[in-house]
Amino acid sequence: MREFGYRRAHDVSGAVALLDGDPEARFLGGGTNLVDLMKTGVERPALLVDVRELPLDRVEPAADGGLRIGATVTNSDLAAHPEVRRRYPALAQAVLAGASGQLRNMATVGGNLLQRTRCGYFTDVSSPCNKRDPGSGCPALTGEHHNHAVLGASDHCVATHPSDMGVALAAFDAVVSYETADGPGEVALADFYLPVGETPHRETVLPPGALITGVTLPPAPTAANSRYRKVRERASYAFAIGSVAAALDVRDGLVHDVRLAFGAVASRPWRARAAERALTGTPASAENFAAAADAELAAARPLPDNGYKVTLMRNLVVAVLSELAEEAAR
Repeated sequence: MREFGYRRAHDVSGAVALLDGDPEARFLGGGTNLVDLMKTGVERPALLVDVRELPLDRVEPAADGGLRIGATVTNSDLAAHPEVRRRYPALAQAVLAGASGQLRNMATVGGNLLQRTRCGYFTDVSSPCNKRDPGSGCPALTGEHHNHAVLGASDHCVATHPSDMGVALAAFDAVVSYETADGPGEVALADFYLPVGETPHRETVLPPGALITGVTLPPAPTAANSRYRKVRERASYAFAIGSVAAALDVRDGLVHDVRLAFGAVASRPWRARAAERALTGTPASAENFAAAADAELAAARPLPDNGYKVTLMRNLVVAVLSELAEEAAR
């Protein structure tokens, strides 16, 4: 591991000032992803700015009736918060589906959004990788890719985003707040992650040196009837091979409102807008749930060894929405 400096920030402006103009500095939250990447040589920061003591560790009501989640709230505290569990249960379930209890005790909300792909070629510095070394190639296209993207990928990168939490946040129209040397800003999570295109090394729209300060969930009555379902290759904690965050509002047998987001199928949490449009206003039936999933997955471009994900996601959507419809009918 490369030698690095370490500074502890005590206020937001001070943290941003420590990173300002230094492309080799990084913010350190729980370190559950960054430190691993430092050990393998993928990340080689000259300075770490520890932000764990910043006053960003609370979940509070937002002015419009939603929830404001501070960037240093741990995953464990987020999943256990009574208002999160009551108003956005899929979010609590998504957080609990990720990692182990020990990791959730350390990992932070801001860091979770910025975690990087677990693609084996990305984490192996002896392999070419366009995300790590732009222009070097993407060996996953012809190599090991059974858990890689089927939506939104390109010839330059087929890696997936590993976050469970981000999938639920995408379904609920979360907004990310950040601070820069020029002042505060915010961006909808739907616009937070950049398309892969020809520049997979550019992952988010955050300005250089920006510090995520929080995430706001707008009020969403539909979210109270929500669920997160994750499929993985082993019973102990593992990254998803496919996941769905769903919320459903059924009135008189018709879908009044639906929220759908997919995980482990793209380079970012994937909001299933086509499926939502296809389903809204239709009878809440398994047949319509399947047709809505098909509308979204029509854009899938699987590789030779990951086509199973299309069928998996279709079945997952039908199963989760059917369960929510049954609960709504009780």
